[in-house]
Amino acid sequence: MVLKRMAFPDPDKRKIQMSDIARLAGVSTATVSRALNGSELINDETRVRIQELARSLNYSINVRAKNLRLGDDRTIAVVIPRDQASKQHVSDPFFLGMLGSLADALTDQQYDLLLSRVDADHLGDLAALYDSGRASGIIVIGQWRHHDQLNEMALRRVPFVVWGAQLAGQLYCSVGSDNRSGGQLATAHLLGLGRRRIAFLGDTDLPEVAQRHEGYLLAHQQHGVAVDPALHIPAPFTAGEAQAAMQAFMQHGVKLDGLFAASDLIAMNAMGVLVGHGLDVPRDVSVVGYDDIEAAAHCHPPLTTIRQSIELAGAEMVDCLRLLMQGKPAAPRVLATSLQIRQSSIAAR
Repeated sequence: MVLKRMAFPDPDKRKIQMSDIARLAGVSTATVSRALNGSELINDETRVRIQELARSLNYSINVRAKNLRLGDDRTIAVVIPRDQASKQHVSDPFFLGMLGSLADALTDQQYDLLLSRVDADHLGDLAALYDSGRASGIIVIGQWRHHDQLNEMALRRVPFVVWGAQLAGQLYCSVGSDNRSGGQLATAHLLGLGRRRIAFLGDTDLPEVAQRHEGYLLAHQQHGVAVDPALHIPAPFTAGEAQAAMQAFMQHGVKLDGLFAASDLIAMNAMGVLVGHGLDVPRDVSVVGYDDIEAAAHCHPPLTTIRQSIELAGAEMVDCLRLLMQGKPAAPRVLATSLQIRQSSIAAR
């Protein structure tokens, strides 16, 4: 068959359509569609000819548009809210670990991952990822201070799951570690070592950190040890701000013999400040972090920490989201924590 010649406008001005390829090939649009999708209903010669013609015209199938039409979109948006107060970066080791866990879990279920950042003060904007068809579901890493906004989005029936704390009056599905238990484990460990002036480093305005602090207070209560309010050191999750907060605390001369930090990253930075002030870790001050990021086992000294299962977290969030995308209920899930003892709290023998 001789191909018909057809003049096209400047390709920068008009995108090639499937109907154009059909006219050039002298076949129907349905035949072109089947050929480009590898259908066995089209003979090999015609299929190859149409595919080569499409390739020569730089035409590609818009798989995303096709999936949307078929109701089979395979893209999940993973959103890391950007908090203007802390400016915690995506390169934070916790975020990287969580992204790796989610990428593995989504790949196992044959989903694509779309990474996005949204201003934490406008979490309602992330619904646009679903409304526009860019994603069939959303996973949000962190609640920040915007529990109410997330509840509002849940009322709109947007399928999304949040990594964070389970809170009173919660209408959305969350997956997170047992923060209270983790805080209690960390503090009980320090108290068991005979430490009595244990500082808490973290921003208790954040739901997860607030629950870790509750565990810290509970452990003191259970051991009959009073808590000195002066030992609370407010600090965001970012390294620079945590260092500055720890420096300010040390300059006030408040005595401490233990430190429980709300994350490994700020715990490691706090240890540097303690050493800079002539204190030995763990002889003078025993330190415990939270997360068990990979670097925790390799810093100096290796960091005792509360381990939350990041590997399991990705699979649990994807499982919850799939239920919601199918119109089924998904209850919040709380993952167990465990204490990983290393040399930052107990000196090597």
